Amino acid sequence: MNIIVEGMTSLLNILYNFSASMGFANYGVAIILLTMLIKTLIYPLTYKQMASMRKTVDLQPKIKAIQAKYKNNKEKANAAVMELYKENKVNPMGGCLPILVQLPIFWALYSTLLHFQYGSNPAAYSFLYFDLTKIYGFTLSYHLLLPIFAAATTYLQTKLTNPNTTDPTQKTMLYIMPVFFAYISATVPAGLALYWVTMNVVSIFQQLYINRKLANQTKSAI
Repeated sequence: MNIIVEGMTSLLNILYNFSASMGFANYGVAIILLTMLIKTLIYPLTYKQMASMRKTVDLQPKIKAIQAKYKNNKEKANAAVMELYKENKVNPMGGCLPILVQLPIFWALYSTLLHFQYGSNPAAYSFLYFDLTKIYGFTLSYHLLLPIFAAATTYLQTKLTNPNTTDPTQKTMLYIMPVFFAYISATVPAGLALYWVTMNVVSIFQQLYINRKLANQTKSAI
C-alpha cells in the first residue's frame, strides 16, 4: 500500500505542476484533476458495478412477488429468484467485485491526502477560501459549504443508483449516508472533503450517463 500511496503522492505533485503550467498553481485544482483521472480510469469497473446494481433494483418488484408466492418454501423461492436473475442476465454478486477492486485505490488516495505535505506556500493549498490542510469542524461559517455539498452529492448519487426503492433499510441509508459523510467531511482536512465532493459529482454524471445507456438498451430490447 505504501508504494501505491507514494505513487498517488507523485501523481498529485505532477498534476500540481501541470496546474502551475496552466496558470493555476493550486493543490485544490490538482486534487480535482487527480480524482477525475482516477474515476475515468476505473470507469469500466464503475459501469459494471452500477449496471448490476441498477438491474437488481429494477427486478425488486418481481423478486418480492416470487417471495410472496413461495413464502412457505424458501428453497423454491430462492430457485425462482436465481432463475429470474439468469433470464435477465444479472449476476447478484456483480456489484461486489468492482467495489473490492476500487477500495484499495480510494483508500490509497485517502491516505495520500490525509498525510500529504503541501509545502510552505499558503497560496498553493488555499482553494476557494479553504485551507486544504485545515479541519474546520461544524463552526457556523462559509466553510460549512463542504460538508453540505458532501451530504447533498452523497444523497443525489444514492438516489440515482436506487431511485425507486421500497426497502426500509435502503430508505434509511438514503438519509443516514449523507449525514455520515457530512460529519466525515467536517472532521478531516478540507483537501479530503474536496476529494469526496469531487468524486461524488463525477459519480453523479457517470450514473446519469449509465442510467440513460441502460434505458436505451432496454428500449432496444423491447
